[in-house]
This record gives sequence, C-alpha cells and structure tokens, in this order.
Amino acid sequence: MTPTPLWSLSATQIAALVRARSLSAREVAQAALARLDAVNPAINAVVECRPEETLAAADRVDAMLAAGHDPGPLAGVPVTIKVNVDQTGYATTNGITLQKDLIASTNNPVVESLLSAGAISLGRTNTPAFSYRWFTNNLLHGHTYNPRNRALTPGGSSGGAAAAVAAGIGAIGHGTDIAGSVRYPAYACGIHGLRPSIGRVAAWNASGKDRSIGGQIMAVSGPLARSVDDLRLALAAMARPDARDIWWVPAPLTGPAVDRRAALCLCPDGAETAPELQHALRAAAERLRDAGWQVDEVDDLPPIKQAVAVQLTLWMGDDYAGQVAMAEREGDPGAIAALAGQREFALSLGMTEFSAALTRRVAIARAWQLFTERYPVVLLPPSAELPFADDLDLRSDADYARVWEAQAAMIGLPVTGLPALTLATGATAEGTPLGIQIVAGKYREDVALAAAEAIEARQPAVTIATPAG
Repeated sequence: MTPTPLWSLSATQIAALVRARSLSAREVAQAALARLDAVNPAINAVVECRPEETLAAADRVDAMLAAGHDPGPLAGVPVTIKVNVDQTGYATTNGITLQKDLIASTNNPVVESLLSAGAISLGRTNTPAFSYRWFTNNLLHGHTYNPRNRALTPGGSSGGAAAAVAAGIGAIGHGTDIAGSVRYPAYACGIHGLRPSIGRVAAWNASGKDRSIGGQIMAVSGPLARSVDDLRLALAAMARPDARDIWWVPAPLTGPAVDRRAALCLCPDGAETAPELQHALRAAAERLRDAGWQVDEVDDLPPIKQAVAVQLTLWMGDDYAGQVAMAEREGDPGAIAALAGQREFALSLGMTEFSAALTRRVAIARAWQLFTERYPVVLLPPSAELPFADDLDLRSDADYARVWEAQAAMIGLPVTGLPALTLATGATAEGTPLGIQIVAGKYREDVALAAAEAIEARQPAVTIATPAG
C-alpha cells in the first residue's frame, strides 16, 4: 500500500498527529515545501517562499511539544498568507509594484492569530492588482493559474490561496473577501471557502492607512480548505481577539440550537443560473434532507441586486477619481478595466447617494437577518455561471458586463454582514468545478458549517489537483 503523502493530509489530521508527537512539524514542513517546489512553478500560486523560515517555525513547534508546552490547535499545520495583509518582514504588496517595498514591521491580527495557534507559514499567495478582480494576475507577481484547468480563472482576489490549497500546497489558505474574494476562488478551484460574519476575525494592516467605510463594514478575512473540518479549525484559530481591530466582536463560536430548516433558491433576484449549478443545488438539498433537514424551495430571497448597488456605491463612491489615478499610475490593465467598467455609475454618485446607500444597507441587512430567523440556512448559487474562462472580463465590454452580472450573489451578500460559505460539490463531466453557496445568521458560522458538513459527508471528498506542467 502506498503511504499517504504528508503534504496531502488535512489540517485536522496534521494537528492531531503533531500534537501527539506521532509526526514532527519539521517532517510536515519538509513535505509541504517539496510539494510547493513540485507544483507551484506550473500555477504561480505562492509568490514568495522562505524555506529556512518555514523550517525554523516548524522546529519551534517541535521544541514546544518536547518541553511539554501546547503550541496551539494548528500545531504544525502548513498555511499560506495572502500578499495583501501584513506579515512581519514581508512586503504587503496587494499585487502592485507601487508597494513592492512596503515591508511590514508587525503581523496583521489574522496572521498573528494563525501563527500563534501553531500554524507554519509556507509563503505568500498572489492576488490581482489592488485585489480588484475575480481573476488573478498583476505586473509584480505575474499570472496565477487554476490547477484543475489552466484555461479557467483560479478566481480572485484570493486566487493564489485557492490555487495553492487545491494543488496541495498547504492545508489552509488565508484569504480576504469584500465581494467574493474568498468564496469565488474556492468555487473556481473546487475547494471550500468561508467568509465569516463581519467582526468575527480581527484584521488590520499597520503598514497602510485605515480603510474607507465600505471596507470597514464589508471586508473580512477567512479560510480556504479542502474539508469542512479544516474550515472550522481555521476559523477557531482566526477568531482570536485583538484590540487593534475595533470591529472585532466577542461572539461565541457555537450558538444555541436552531431548527434544521433551510431555504433553497435556484435563481435569486431572477439570476439566469446555469443548469449545472441548479442541479448541484438540488442535489445538495437532497443530501441535506437525507441528514434530517427540512429544505423548502423558495422563488426568491431578500434583496441581492439592491445590495450590489449598495456595495458599488460604498466602493466606487468613495474617492473614485483617486482609485482611478492609482490604477493608472500602476498601469495594470485589469485594475484599470475593473474601474473603467463602472465609470458611468461612479460619476453619478455624490454625498447624497453615498448616504442613501448606507441607509439602504440597514434595510437590506435587516431583511436578511429576519429571513435567517425563519430559515437558519440558505442555499443559493455561488455565481450564475460556471467558473469563467481566464481573463474573461478583459475580452470585451460585453464580457465585462457579463461577469459582473453573474456575480451578483458574490457582490451583494457582504452588505448583509452575514457569514457565507462556498462548498465544492464535484465537477461537470468535463471537469469544471461545481459548488453551492450557504448563508447563515449573523455569527452563526457554526450553523453554516454544520449544513456544509452534512452535505459533504454524502458526496465524494475534494480531490487534490495535479496541475499540468
């Protein structure tokens, strides 16, 4: 029997074996670095790796265990960190040449949380310039490719994180999400990704200025992984308190029991959901019913398209001219196109529209919160389309509009502040990843994870991709 490669083990398995001293953290780190060397050249997911630092961190975990100390729940687990968050001694590039020398002097709270839980950093993962797109390439770090199909986008903006995890480079990937940047890459790469509730995971970059209001109330950090158990383990580590993030909330990770009742919506707000995704949603609903859940199919959900308008207003309405100037200074075609495609809308915005959007956000969030009181879980598409062809948004104005139209559920849900999870559910006959999106009540990631786990248990496990060389 061929032994299971150490790099392919789940975070849950690794932590248990290392903590029991059945396996050393150094052995795990060496295997993870070897896997990175073997497959990363084909996908360019990890754009900076310092093997000596990875091995030194693993040795510290082993030394703690040898001394009888607890290194934390992620003991020896290899993780990757996205290049848009501060990690001491590394450049917080956010995918742009303008920040190639912006070296962090402290860890972002989410990085500190992972490392203090015993995780071992394998390296930094790629993002599109300014983390603007659902495609991952930039002038500084180059192009990241989907390890399951080079012709498809790996997603964005956490495309490097998703591609790495899908290819077996680390068990957990750190990602950020303001408009789908954890959820969409997970979907596109055929793995799982969790966007926590706003305030669940502390995060803050000391290297830059504080975020605008849209970023403050909608941007989160979250984990990507190949199993629901690993998402749960990563979330528990990431949810560590940190006074530097004024939005962090001391909410328990597990709440009171809820009715096992879910709403299934195939075409929210009239979305033209691909038949393959509708089939995936119906199959997931059947698996949930088999686990004892009541699943009701509903024709529609609380507002999504209205939430998209709010999202764009809070982003584009806040110094649009300055964002355009920065993109043009960087010269990145993707960033320039992402902003140019919203020019007419952005130029129509003023303080009145910005204020109205903030007001409208409250009503939308309330409607969703009340809906999750009735249905603790909501099943809906991750996108209206199968994962896009790579760089589809740059092909034509029509393709740009098509991408944004398909992504309504990605863009709109952050306005609600609720947790959302994309769960891989297999692939088409041609191998294109399929998935669903699961939404739960505020700070009820445990409910979303429980539903995801019930579905996952009744379908084939996520496989590790071997990218074409």
